[in-house]
Amino acid sequence: MLKSLFNWKVLLNLVVAIGVFVGLVWLTFRWLEYHTNHGQEIPVPNVINKSVYDAVKILEDTGLEYEVDSAEYNPKYKPFQVLKMHPLSSSRVKPGSLVRIVVNPRTWAPITVPDVINRYSGLAFQRLDQVGLKINDTIYEPSIQKDALLRILYKGNAVNPGARLPRFSVIDVVVGSGPMRNISIPSVVGLSVKEARAVIAKSMFEVGLVEHEDGSKDESDIIYYQDPAAGDVRDQGMQIDLWASKRTPAELRAKVEQLNSIYRMKVDTSLPPVHYDEVPVHQEPTFDPPAAVSVPKKETPKPEPVKTEQPKTSAATGAKPAGATAEKPKTTTTGSQNSGNSNKPASGNTAQQPAQKPKAKKVVVE
Repeated sequence: MLKSLFNWKVLLNLVVAIGVFVGLVWLTFRWLEYHTNHGQEIPVPNVINKSVYDAVKILEDTGLEYEVDSAEYNPKYKPFQVLKMHPLSSSRVKPGSLVRIVVNPRTWAPITVPDVINRYSGLAFQRLDQVGLKINDTIYEPSIQKDALLRILYKGNAVNPGARLPRFSVIDVVVGSGPMRNISIPSVVGLSVKEARAVIAKSMFEVGLVEHEDGSKDESDIIYYQDPAAGDVRDQGMQIDLWASKRTPAELRAKVEQLNSIYRMKVDTSLPPVHYDEVPVHQEPTFDPPAAVSVPKKETPKPEPVKTEQPKTSAATGAKPAGATAEKPKTTTTGSQNSGNSNKPASGNTAQQPAQKPKAKKVVVE
């Protein structure tokens, strides 16, 4: 077995195989060096702050590939100005390498107009501001939808929800100011249904019931009756009912009279007007508040001066001393005096009677 391994034929085949393997490895590395430009490097040119057109031309002349990407719009820089690049300008790369540049777009990215038609204006304004639309002017237009957003205008043209506009675009909005009052109803008798719809919409009314004589829905039928009648005044947005037929109004005079008896009330002016008496308003009795009663002040009785009794001269004469008053004060006698001594004259040195206590006057308060 070992002897057969050291046979010269086996050794020759082994050497040939090793030589073929080494040759293939060498050729592979040589091919890789040629294909990848091994050892060849070029500097990356600086294209920041240049326009995208100039940057692309410089990279092509240098032998580099490029990829252009746009960032969010920045108003501080010019449109299509290069903001960033990778690899940086200080790097060295092989010829044909890819360089990625970031460019400022021309304007803001477009946004979608939200569906805020017929919505309350306060909420609609908030939604428009959230998506980045700026409201310039608010136009008020008569409409039964008061304070509702009716239309969005961009550069004078109406914009439908879902349209794409540049972000931060300036728009105008039309808001309803409420219905108009006492508008004269137009006459549409003799017009086709299609023409009547246009006239009614122009007069700011709405089409209500449309009854065709033959039951069809032909818009070319002629209007022979309308309710309310032409010339009446109604508020904006009221409905106008129509009756249409393929015949003319003159041929439908009986039908018109029948409809008049239903929808046109005749007022009999031959009777005298009814007079209504107003019920007198019953007035509640009013009571004056009682007058304040003035309470008289109580008078304090004044003390009377003390009167002294003059001595009597004689009991027989019965003469009264001068200065004596008509009313004598009562005097008290001691228990030792008897009834006989009462007629004796009093001596001149008789002591004066004690003063009587004055009586208080009686005051009557009414």
